[in-house]
Amino acid sequence: MKQVSTMTMIAALAVLTGMTGTAYAEEEAQPARSGLYTLETCPVSGQKLGSMGDPVVKTYDGREVRFCCEGCVASFEEDKDAHWKKVDAAIIKQQKPLYPIETCVVMGAKLDAMGGPVDKVYRNRLVRFCCAGCVSAFEREPEKFLKKLDEAVVEKQKEDYPLDTCVVSGQELGSMGEPVEYVAGGRLVRLCCKGCVNSLESDPQKYLRKLDEAKEDEAAS
Repeated sequence: MKQVSTMTMIAALAVLTGMTGTAYAEEEAQPARSGLYTLETCPVSGQKLGSMGDPVVKTYDGREVRFCCEGCVASFEEDKDAHWKKVDAAIIKQQKPLYPIETCVVMGAKLDAMGGPVDKVYRNRLVRFCCAGCVSAFEREPEKFLKKLDEAVVEKQKEDYPLDTCVVSGQELGSMGEPVEYVAGGRLVRLCCKGCVNSLESDPQKYLRKLDEAKEDEAAS
């Protein structure tokens, strides 16, 4: 009787949120919210996000920034250029080890083929080019090239993904149809359903940390 009740609840949730197998198959990777901030620390104080209560979330020109407290927002806005340089450097350091391809996403040439690579942070996402000329081409059609990059992330990271459960709900992947393949800051996050996307985007640090812990446990075993 308990099993029937649980399955009924899952089915009802699927109807309410429009979660069907067909919906999952529409895209290989669920696009991340534009400019999702995946760093774990405040760009002003360096404090770990969550250490002073819920992070303060602000968006500037399509880029999300998360602060440890309201006081850091004013400091950031007083000298945005300096703080953006700090954020960009941290994003490049965080995302470069997991960058999925060794070629320019625009030209397809090796990243070092023309004296590069050129590293650019676009809306909190690292994109690498073979030369400065390709940056302009990217900026004319960013979504086209980010889609290619997301597909490369899924292809490269899916095989060694450390969890067989949804990092948000804990449900087994595949229990609610094809898993959602979500790319957050150059990292693949596999979710049981589209309903879990909002939770991931509201607190990406929490769920990316869970992925890190799963990888550490896997390496230790």
